[in-house]
Amino acid sequence: MHDELSQPVERPKIDTSVPHSARIFGYWLGGKDNYPVDREAGDRVKELFPQIVDLARIGRHFLGRVVRYLAEEAGVRQFLDIGTGLPTVDNTHEVAQRVAPESRVVYVDNDPLVLAHAEALLTGLPEGATEYIHADVREPEKILADAARTLDFDRPVAVILMGILAHVEDYDEARSIVRRLLDPLPSGSYLAVRDGTDTDPAYREALRQYNATGAVPYHLRSPAQITGFLDGLDLVEPGVVSCPLWRPEVSPLTPAEEVALYGGIGRKGRRSHRSDR
Repeated sequence: MHDELSQPVERPKIDTSVPHSARIFGYWLGGKDNYPVDREAGDRVKELFPQIVDLARIGRHFLGRVVRYLAEEAGVRQFLDIGTGLPTVDNTHEVAQRVAPESRVVYVDNDPLVLAHAEALLTGLPEGATEYIHADVREPEKILADAARTLDFDRPVAVILMGILAHVEDYDEARSIVRRLLDPLPSGSYLAVRDGTDTDPAYREALRQYNATGAVPYHLRSPAQITGFLDGLDLVEPGVVSCPLWRPEVSPLTPAEEVALYGGIGRKGRRSHRSDR
């Protein structure tokens, strides 16, 4: 295991002609690492669905609560964060290592701009480790093989899939990806998911137009489908719910009210099974 990249990473070319979800999400959060094509796509969604900025913040706050729960209450010390996006405040390793400095975190993303900022992610506490993998969520076997350089798969791992499974159009394929990520992990491991839901007509129309921009499409799913990613796992209370209602810390930024963004956590038990096999 190591705390640094063991060899130089060949940096893929950043395509500034096609919008990318990681840069758009960062733009909604107020970040500066984006291009005109990202801002144009982001603004198109905001015009139709101004609440998207609130959803971006709510999703980020949900991630923080999830990681804090996993580190503080569940005692997890290893995290595999897939589709991490651009660095911002309270990244997974910062939240986890604030609780347990020995926490080990592997980030995965496929945006070259995120790779260019990987050094910002690789600044965890020396007691633990942080690593970055350039890969796509559709490559679970590659992700696990690369992550095994940093994580010990004989010990529980928390897999974090925030806003990434919706980029996989076919629901059965998305469920298969989840299964392939979790099957090799030991009991006591966790899965945390979050995605947008199809419960708001304005959100559906905004995403329809967003998907026409050339960005990798984002496919809204029903709350039941998001819950389905956790089939066979022991759900952590309160289950899969609208994100502000999951163990809320009520504040003006994250009011505890229903929004079209659902998430939850499941724990892999000794007899956990996957119904999609």
